[in-house]
Amino acid sequence: MAEPAARRCCLGWDFSTQQVKVVAVDAELNVFYEDSVHFDRDLLEFGTQGGVHVHEDGLTVTSPVLMWVQALDIILEKMKASGFDFSQVLALSGAGQQHGSVYWKAGASRVLTSLLPDLLLHEQLQACFSITDCPVWMDSSTTAQCRQLEAAVGGAQALSGLTGSRAYERFTGNQIAKIYQQKPEAYSHTERISLVSSFAASLFLGSYSPIDHSDGSGMNLLRIQDKVWSQACLAACAPHLEEKLGPAVPSCSVVGSISSYYVRRYGFSSGCKVVAFTGDNPASLAGMRLEEGDIAVSLGTSDTLFLWLQEPTPALEGHIFCSPVDPQHYMALLCFKNGSLMREKIRDESASRSWGEFSKALQSTEMGNGGNLGFYFDVMEITPEIIGRHRFTAENREVSAFPGDVEIRALIEGQFMAKKIHAEGLGYRVMPKTKILATGGASHNRDILQVLADVFGAPVYVIDTTNSACVGSAYRAFHGLAAGTGMPFSEVVKLAPNPRLAATPTLGASQIYEALLQRYAKLEQRILTQTREPPERIPQAQAH
Repeated sequence: MAEPAARRCCLGWDFSTQQVKVVAVDAELNVFYEDSVHFDRDLLEFGTQGGVHVHEDGLTVTSPVLMWVQALDIILEKMKASGFDFSQVLALSGAGQQHGSVYWKAGASRVLTSLLPDLLLHEQLQACFSITDCPVWMDSSTTAQCRQLEAAVGGAQALSGLTGSRAYERFTGNQIAKIYQQKPEAYSHTERISLVSSFAASLFLGSYSPIDHSDGSGMNLLRIQDKVWSQACLAACAPHLEEKLGPAVPSCSVVGSISSYYVRRYGFSSGCKVVAFTGDNPASLAGMRLEEGDIAVSLGTSDTLFLWLQEPTPALEGHIFCSPVDPQHYMALLCFKNGSLMREKIRDESASRSWGEFSKALQSTEMGNGGNLGFYFDVMEITPEIIGRHRFTAENREVSAFPGDVEIRALIEGQFMAKKIHAEGLGYRVMPKTKILATGGASHNRDILQVLADVFGAPVYVIDTTNSACVGSAYRAFHGLAAGTGMPFSEVVKLAPNPRLAATPTLGASQIYEALLQRYAKLEQRILTQTREPPERIPQAQAH
């Protein structure tokens, strides 16, 4: 999609699990160029499946770092061939799959600062990495390191209070600890450890880019309240770690101007700024333009909640990150494994495999479902750790089945009540101006969205989030340019397309659900107590 007329713009990049993607967004916030390189399809020589290598143990999951470098080469060459005018790019920013880590070998910084414009990046960076296959977020091989880290700081809740999350296998600190323990020589030859996001920013800077506060919150290493590395966590993971990480910076920081390599090879302006890259989830929050009190619900294979928080209360479940767009605030992430697959199962069992019949059941049953409540976890849930189906009558008597239409409403009401209860557990509160942004497959079903609006007591909007991490990165680049003026992010993105109103709360819904939510929370605790496994950690390769 080449653009004939010159257009001042910002670029948004996304180094995700399966591809590298870019969008160009002009000053009116219109996307006018996009392109991508798909690892499995376009870089066959690396032999990835879904962008990763799953190792024989089934737990270790890595990606080749040079595949990411080569993907950037390919996409920039494609843009150049299409006639893209790089001289009009004011700034760029980007996103990386969260938690993944890159290990730069001693001497790599000298190569980065002296890149030759007549060679591609991957030709020059071949020998720059002490670990060539990098651990990524799907890895769940570090249970031992998680236990060590939690023990070092006084337990899981203490670690969550410090860093925003208990120890998770995919979190970077635990991955670094494993590399230090199992590959001490490679670790000692590492001069810098980057996240995928700061690694990608470093490629554009021609020097090491700092880790930003928001993506840095997904490492089990950053103290989220004062935004500095926790000395206790660093010491528990590996020696000399602080110098290998470098200082973390606010997410809206301009980390420098683009490397002269890109000016000479592609025609970028030497004044083009690089704004700190962040994680894909924080970048998506920016792309969806969440504001204080808002909540985004992604209704996919797994259901994910994005929350904007002012006063976080870290818990044993979910994750709290520094906000990518407001240095004073926070965002939280909650994952629920039993999402669309569970909805499809109940549709097949109770609605003759028809979404039309499923919707009719929601329309024909009353709010609150006559007091009938259901918990539907066919796979081990993350939030909370429960498996199985549990149904309760209005008298809190457990029963083995509900009539079909009652079953359908119990499922949908239960899924949304769980989301509200666990969001409030992290410090979230519905405010008068709260908007709920719904995305993913089930966001096309108006009757499901009506239940969402009723349970939360807030209007539900739908938004196109196909490229939310990419577009959010371009928005963040514009914000980085304006951040020196103190302009809030919401002001920078006010011209962006508005979400569409899909459902408003039914009159009287809040009174009905207030009592039900309390009952649901108590019943959840009852089930947890009855089914609690011995305190053995469950490795969590959580939905991402």
